Amino acid sequence: MEKIFPNQFKAARALACLGQAEVCKRAGISLVTLRRLESQQHYAEQVATQTSDKVRSVLEAAGVVFLGPFEVAGVSWNYGVALRNPPDLSAH
Repeated sequence: MEKIFPNQFKAARALACLGQAEVCKRAGISLVTLRRLESQQHYAEQVATQTSDKVRSVLEAAGVVFLGPFEVAGVSWNYGVALRNPPDLSAH
């Protein structure tokens, strides 16, 4: 799997309408570990690849798609996230 950046994990969680506690529960990791993974302070590098793969799997199961560098209509974009099937927010 290609590298996922901290901002992508954070944005993916927001798009999927999942709180940190729920992602931790589904991935079987601690809150401290998820915070490291989402941190811009280079703490993400301290998280094992296997652990970040678990979080990625949870988010992808929630409909998130992780995007690498791409180009649309002649405009280059960096890394990002998208949502396949937006959650129904009317129930909240």
